[in-house]
Amino acid sequence: MAHLKGKERSAYVQNMFDRIAGRYNLMNRIMTGGQDMRWRRFVVQQARIPAGGTLLDLATGTGDIGFEAIKAVSGIHVVGADFSLGMMIVGKSLPMGEKMDWCGADALQLPFPDNTFNAVTSGYLMRNVIDIPRTLKEQLRVLKPGGRIVVLDTSPPPDNWTRPFIEIHLRYIIPTLGRIISGNADAYQYLPSSTQAFKTPEELAAIMREAGVRNVEYQTFMLGTMAVHWGEK
Repeated sequence: MAHLKGKERSAYVQNMFDRIAGRYNLMNRIMTGGQDMRWRRFVVQQARIPAGGTLLDLATGTGDIGFEAIKAVSGIHVVGADFSLGMMIVGKSLPMGEKMDWCGADALQLPFPDNTFNAVTSGYLMRNVIDIPRTLKEQLRVLKPGGRIVVLDTSPPPDNWTRPFIEIHLRYIIPTLGRIISGNADAYQYLPSSTQAFKTPEELAAIMREAGVRNVEYQTFMLGTMAVHWGEK
């Protein structure tokens, strides 16, 4: 679960996403009231990919961010990378699945040359990796000068009047939905607990700056429980 460390955590997360791949998109739509697609479109906007440019989408899962980029940017070449082959198999079978390339990859050691992509995006990657600075430095390595890193991830409940209601949603409602819809209650206990243990938006922005990302900014959504961060090489 969220307390796991190192390779044990990586193995658990990989297996978990393989197990929930078939119902992952449905659960995302239900948990967010369909807002997750709006956040992904915002990610693509912040990536500022030029026509005919190249995008690496890490933790691509079933390819939602990559698909949004293909719809938004003329002539774009998208590579979706993930260490969950089960998620990518589902994504490749979707209607737009043949329009992007898919690659099994570890975010800590990307199999791409330096200065390859105009932008690197990720959705729900950072809270699952064991070394955030190293992940960011790898993204900077494969990014072209002036290119953008854009990060979509959850944030711990803000310390205000909404916190008790958000914690009820995370601790009880999401695991119950996960058990009913996906048949994997433990996965949907891990996901909320990893959210509560993750960095605040301010903390993640500071880590990005320390890793060498320039002009870092962010915007929060859904009562402060989601954030999109962006910055440049």
